[in-house]
Amino acid sequence: MEETGWTPDMALGIPLFDEAHEALAEQIKTLMHSKDEDFAAGLEQLVDCLEADFRHEETLMEAIDYPALHSHREQHARVLSKLNQLDLDDLKNCRSTVGLVLPWFHAHLATADTALAIALQMSGLNLDDAAKAN
Repeated sequence: MEETGWTPDMALGIPLFDEAHEALAEQIKTLMHSKDEDFAAGLEQLVDCLEADFRHEETLMEAIDYPALHSHREQHARVLSKLNQLDLDDLKNCRSTVGLVLPWFHAHLATADTALAIALQMSGLNLDDAAKAN
């Protein structure tokens, strides 16, 4: 089955999130189709972008005292841990593992990030100011 990158139904209605998430989904898809010799650099770039996106989300969760902060942060940590533990000498396993990130990402957006988006909208936090602070 062909993996799907960003689709309009993944939008959370928060431009700051939607733009970052669209870029991440496309980056994952691109990495899956990268040449073997480009994979390590692409994986490093993906991990860096995921870390930045996750850190931003977690900062916003802290700002609104989000009740599901710990479980949401744990989901982020598990994905990063798996990606950071990959053995680049086993490219087949690396590609297989990265191939699981996009379905996880779709599910994470539909559940944890959707709940976070609702909480952020209800909090009244000025997301434009919060984005500038990061």
